[in-house]
Amino acid sequence: MTSKERVLLTFAHQEPDRVPVNYLANPGIDRRLKKHFGLRDDDEGLLTALDIDFRYISPVYAGPRLHLELPGRNVDPASGIRTRWIEHESGGYWDYCDFPLQNAGLEEIESWPMPSHDDYDYSHIAESCRRYRSYPVCVYAMPDVINTTGMLRTMEQVLVVLITDDEAGLRCIDRRLALQLQVLERTLEAAQGSVDIVWLGEDLGTQNSPLISMDIFKRHIRPRHQPFVDLARAYGAIPMEHTCGSSSWAYEDFIEMGIQAVDTLQPEAANMSPSYLKANFGGRLAFHGCISTAGPLAYGTPEDVSAKVQETLEVMMPSGGYALAPTHAIQDNTPTENVLAMYEAARTYGKYI
Repeated sequence: MTSKERVLLTFAHQEPDRVPVNYLANPGIDRRLKKHFGLRDDDEGLLTALDIDFRYISPVYAGPRLHLELPGRNVDPASGIRTRWIEHESGGYWDYCDFPLQNAGLEEIESWPMPSHDDYDYSHIAESCRRYRSYPVCVYAMPDVINTTGMLRTMEQVLVVLITDDEAGLRCIDRRLALQLQVLERTLEAAQGSVDIVWLGEDLGTQNSPLISMDIFKRHIRPRHQPFVDLARAYGAIPMEHTCGSSSWAYEDFIEMGIQAVDTLQPEAANMSPSYLKANFGGRLAFHGCISTAGPLAYGTPEDVSAKVQETLEVMMPSGGYALAPTHAIQDNTPTENVLAMYEAARTYGKYI
């Protein structure tokens, strides 16, 4: 089978030749994997070496810098989100900071510079789809209400907004989501029906419980995600929702909304174990993830990783509906040999025929 056939058959809850696999990783481990395979800055070469089944396309921001650069900060030219570099023992990361709209009122929200959907370059989309015609083509369209808005206002402030129905905070959310929806539609138009999966996102849980109430979800999250789901389905694409933490409490609503697959699936979080997900949602949602980046992959041996992959596959494989992937980007503290063991185990134990 081609990767495209394999993934689409899996997401249709049928058994392909083998379980599809995906790859997400931080830059440090990504560099180490490329060095292992004798690759330089070759993303496609690494995906091929690991036999990865998914490919991604996205428009490129080509508009003007709307937000000034600042010393010691990385300022996104389109959104104004600010980050600073934080080093740690295995590398480093860009951490969100400053939160320029933390205390902004409605007037400041309305005047905050934002790009137009015309400021993005879609000219390469059709060619990228042709290049990846044997793979499922994925597009990220993150209408996340909480996280990205929190990058401008702080997470705490966003949660207060959702609880209190604060007009300025909700307007900040809706301005950003309106742009995201327009960019997604332009991307799908440019792809001419070749996008297979639209990747949505909203982190909904802590490790132990929901992050928000069902009332807030139904009042503020679900109606803002629904247009993205509807747009994906209108173009024949599968809507897949990325949800970190304990998130299965929202999955019945996802099914009602038309979401067909869920991503991340942190098995250590409450009500997120493979057995719980398969028993409660198998056949109604397809699953992507389940291999924890905070478990044996990071802290065990290659043998531990292989055993965990085998255990997960035994639960998730029957009747299709499962793609093996890390629960989030593989972190820099992960041994290279453990990552290799994960994909080797997927090839060994993930065969249907």
